[in-house]
Amino acid sequence: MPIVNGKKEDIGDMTFFEYLTKKGYEINKVVIECNLKVIKKEDLTSTKIGQNDKIEILSFVGGGWNVW
Repeated sequence: MPIVNGKKEDIGDMTFFEYLTKKGYEINKVVIECNLKVIKKEDLTSTKIGQNDKIEILSFVGGGWNVW
C-alpha cells in the first residue's frame, strides 16, 4: 500500500494526475516526490502509483512550502 505524506493509503490503480485530481489538488501548485525523485508535471498523466511507493505532496503557499 502506498504511503502518502506519511500515511498508508489504498489508492488502487491510478496515475498521479488521477489521484491529485480526485483529491482536489491544483496541479500547477504542487510538486510530487515519489521514492525521493520528483515527478515531472508532463509525466503525471502517464506515471502510475505503485503499491510500495513513498509519496510526498508539496504545495506552494505564501512565503514557502506546505506539506499536506
